Amino acid sequence: MRPMATTPDLDLPVLTRQRRAAAGAFFTQGFVFISLTTRLPTVQKHWDYSDTALSLLLLMMVLLAGLGSVLAETACKRVDSAVILRAGLLGIAIAVPVFALAPDETVFIASMAIYGVALGAVDATTNMQAVALEHLYDRPILPSFHGAWTLGGLLGSVFALATGHLPLSVTAVVAVLPLAMVLAPFLRRAEQSVVAASHVQVPWRPIVMVGLAMVLFYMVDTAAFTWGPQYLDQVFDTPSNLVALAVFPYLLASGTVRLAGDTLVARYGAVRVLRVGTVVAFLGLVITVFAPSWPVAVLGFTVMGGGVAVVAPLSFSAAARIAGSDEPDPVVRHARVDAVIGRFNQFNYAGSLLGAVMTGLAGAGSLRVGFAVPMVLVLGILPLARAFAPVSAAPSSSG
Repeated sequence: MRPMATTPDLDLPVLTRQRRAAAGAFFTQGFVFISLTTRLPTVQKHWDYSDTALSLLLLMMVLLAGLGSVLAETACKRVDSAVILRAGLLGIAIAVPVFALAPDETVFIASMAIYGVALGAVDATTNMQAVALEHLYDRPILPSFHGAWTLGGLLGSVFALATGHLPLSVTAVVAVLPLAMVLAPFLRRAEQSVVAASHVQVPWRPIVMVGLAMVLFYMVDTAAFTWGPQYLDQVFDTPSNLVALAVFPYLLASGTVRLAGDTLVARYGAVRVLRVGTVVAFLGLVITVFAPSWPVAVLGFTVMGGGVAVVAPLSFSAAARIAGSDEPDPVVRHARVDAVIGRFNQFNYAGSLLGAVMTGLAGAGSLRVGFAVPMVLVLGILPLARAFAPVSAAPSSSG
């Protein structure tokens, strides 16, 4: 464990607790996000929103999440990611009950705004924590963190299935989890690393190609989470308490593939795994778009989830590897990786805009048309997979 030797104040039990805390933050983020997005059909009916109005509301949230990520990146020049992560979790804990119990539309929109900013901060800092811990462990552990997000999402969809017949106000109980996670023992950054963060130079050009692949991943991912339940609800005669099935099998397939991700990449290489996964995701979207019934559409979402599962962890791991590969000083490397991950997270929101907003707007007349957008664009990962080639040569950074 080479990096651990340069960080003598971290022993293995402490590192284990910090890893569990970071995994808990990923789990919490996934649980809350899926718990809320799977209730969007209820939200739409409760506030009498059209698909276009809901798309614009989601646009606001995604843009504010991007702002939250930028603020997190900027703040990391002065404080470490653990502090910002706690602030983001607290923001989510405040926004969720307001979302569920809002007495009028203005308050509801305000809750979505608060949640968006907090979501962006948590998105950026959980990945900062994960990448920093991966460097300390000196072996691939990033997929396990994204697997924790998937597990949280799975349980969030189970919660949505179990409470789908209950009023929206029940969702307020979800706030307990992020509130509890505020007290978790996250990884703290050395003080000299905070100073170094304001002087780092980042090699952005090679990172952009990896980022574009992540844009296309989040386009598919967000479309499934945001519009999947709507798709089952509007296009088919799906029972209202089963619309969350658009998300549950998607996450189940995604989590299964992520658990096997390290082995697959080590055996076949990142490029081949990404290209095969892209074709599988495309076929899943084809099944979804042309499904004659809701069970067939659910099958399509399942295939889709298995196809794109490893893109995000591979992307973050590759970006961090590129950022820190030529920097021998662990303090400067940590600061540089934090800066990269905070900025790299913007690719997430570009993809979310495509998935949440463009899918909704293109599908205002028919969500079949909306899902045809990611069906075509996801094929763009095929040529971009070449940017991940160095990962296959260094499995310890593969994710």
